[in-house]
Amino acid sequence: MQLNEQLWQMTQARFGRAPDQCDEHQLYEALLLLTNRMAQDRTAPEGERKLYYFSAEFLMGKLLSNNLLALGIHNEVKQLLSDLGRDLGVIESMEPEPSLGNGGLGRLAACFLDSIAALGLPGDGVGLNYHYGLFRQKFEQGRQTEVPDPWIEADSWLIPTGVSFTVPFGGFELKAVLYDIAIPGANNQYANRLHLFDVAEPAAQPWVGIDFDKGDIAHRLTSFLYPDDSDEAGRLLRVYQQYFMVSAGAQLILSELESKGYALSTLADHVVVQINDTHPSMVIPELIRLLTEKGMSFDAALDQVRRTCAYTNHTILAEALEKWPLSFIEKVAPQLVPVIRELDRRMKEAHPDPKVAILDGQNRVHMAHMDIHCGFSVNGVAALHTEILKNSELKPFYDLYPEKFNNKTNGVTFRRWLEACDPRLTGLIDECIGSGWRQDAAQLEKLLDFQNDETVLDRLLEVKQRNKNHLCRVLWATQHIELDPKSVFDIQVKRLHEYKRQQMNALYIIRKYLEIKSGKLPERPVTVLFGAKAAPAYVMAKRIIHLILCLQKLIDQDPQVRPWLRVAMVENYNVTWAERLIPACDISEQISLASKEASGTGNMKFMANGAVTLGTLDGANVEIAQLVGEENIYTFGRHSDEVIRMYAGEGDRAPDGRSYHPLEFYHRPGVEPLVDFIVSPELLSIGDPVELSALWKDMKSKDWFMALLDVEDYIAAKDRAVRDYGDRRAWAKKMLVNIAKSGYFSSDRTIAQYNQDIWKLK
Repeated sequence: MQLNEQLWQMTQARFGRAPDQCDEHQLYEALLLLTNRMAQDRTAPEGERKLYYFSAEFLMGKLLSNNLLALGIHNEVKQLLSDLGRDLGVIESMEPEPSLGNGGLGRLAACFLDSIAALGLPGDGVGLNYHYGLFRQKFEQGRQTEVPDPWIEADSWLIPTGVSFTVPFGGFELKAVLYDIAIPGANNQYANRLHLFDVAEPAAQPWVGIDFDKGDIAHRLTSFLYPDDSDEAGRLLRVYQQYFMVSAGAQLILSELESKGYALSTLADHVVVQINDTHPSMVIPELIRLLTEKGMSFDAALDQVRRTCAYTNHTILAEALEKWPLSFIEKVAPQLVPVIRELDRRMKEAHPDPKVAILDGQNRVHMAHMDIHCGFSVNGVAALHTEILKNSELKPFYDLYPEKFNNKTNGVTFRRWLEACDPRLTGLIDECIGSGWRQDAAQLEKLLDFQNDETVLDRLLEVKQRNKNHLCRVLWATQHIELDPKSVFDIQVKRLHEYKRQQMNALYIIRKYLEIKSGKLPERPVTVLFGAKAAPAYVMAKRIIHLILCLQKLIDQDPQVRPWLRVAMVENYNVTWAERLIPACDISEQISLASKEASGTGNMKFMANGAVTLGTLDGANVEIAQLVGEENIYTFGRHSDEVIRMYAGEGDRAPDGRSYHPLEFYHRPGVEPLVDFIVSPELLSIGDPVELSALWKDMKSKDWFMALLDVEDYIAAKDRAVRDYGDRRAWAKKMLVNIAKSGYFSSDRTIAQYNQDIWKLK
């Protein structure tokens, strides 16, 4: 049946009218239902071995456009709506974004599901069906505030399955109800599933903000992603969430295994579990528990699990390597405690070094340690990150299990992050090299043949300018922010964390502000754009947001500075905003302290859309620099080995154990005025003196992520980039090289490597 006939039938059945008589929202509902049905009609890839990708986050983004592309009907639907006098972009904007993730971890998981389906591999995601997501960010009086972010409508992508499992907690049980989201594969006839577990009776939203009864596990376990963990109730709720996810997921695995007629003793032959960061780590003892309950010996169960589970490490930060008090697990899932104690006993017997213990002297369970001991693979997510894990952070484990360690540099799906979000650039690429790059992103290298083609370079600049114009219109319409589309767009969008150093970017803004006020005008106007959410309990991150919003207001009100410098922070940064900001970016800010960013994926998206990276040699920036060459990237800052030595305290130690003394850098003549401006009369008249003073004191006395160490080099590098931007043809060539070399960072390549080296799906 033709697509127009299917749409006609859907609107007639749903609304009793033809498509040309429907309003935009009715057409959106009809397209969602039609697209979801088409995706569900596809078969799942079959094989002798299946992947279960466990993750606390799946930051999917809006799904209509992505699914239309994967189903191969995007252009047909666009033309069909155009014939009706309707705009597909307007209809797509009506979709609420699924609030199932936060930052790079969740966005990566979404890209991986897309690529697993595109490559026709048997593999599903496993997570939780959060009703209100992380939170919806609002700015009030120059501060971040948090409110729930409901996204589940009567018609959504969620597919009720009728499947449920009983999860045993300490003193009570909960039913885990399974919902699916279909993940259609691009360029094939397959569709995988994202399995999302929910409580049977989720609470409605009777609360204000994101404060709620964290003890009401039965109804509010799936309310929020990462509930506020500033109190014990919040930390316990996180453990309840994690166990609920892994217990239901483990039961699903064994149920599917048995339904296919496989014996439990063949688990490792037919199943592979990828543990995405430490949040799902309890799947290891839970699988062992379930197998032993079914009659398998502990030795045999451990052997199966060791050959089934693989662990991806996403961080070097100690805070993300979870360590839960055993008392928490005794309260949440007491049936796991004997399993964990036995695993700890066996590992200590074999490896007495306390650095590799599962249970430490404070009776805390080190989740990453359990993953490494009881799995068969440990991978980092960028070449530098993996080397740091092997040689520093996880060295005792690498010494024990060198064969387990491997690198899988992250990737992003070009279907969303180029084809869908930058159709103008996509069209130009197709004209230059054909459309084969859509199936094989490595073919983007063919663009290098056009490095000296002035027509192509001029058109590339035209595409970028049109994207900037579009972003300006959207920002004005949605947030009443007025920007200069002819200025240099310098963009930093990512989770707000001190190691990502948005505070260092703020010092650059202060430097430019002071220069302009003194009469030193820049060569060209610069617009600095931010997008970031701070965790509700992360006080210092919220202070940095406050500083940025104060600078935004200060500059907006200053007619002397405003023509030369603009600052804006988009409210409620999410995938939808990323899809608008990334195509419009000139300079991509990737300025984390070297050795602290595992990989990054935003850097890859910006690169693919023709932005030039300004960054430290951290995470995947290292590989970007190797690919594009030093003339097509702006790097600065201390190298990772030097930073690691500073944290280790080599040399004259500071009171916190590092050999980094922020006051030494604060007192430099090019730095002190910038830091002190945080508590200047100009800013104190706009912002909260207590918050700004606390940030000022922390920066000059602690500065844990060493913004003052690199700030002067950073300012010089950004000034070089802004200066070079003036040679438009030379800049366009940098853009072209970045796009051409971005194909390496396709998640299709990453997933193919996971499968070849780790999963070995049959």
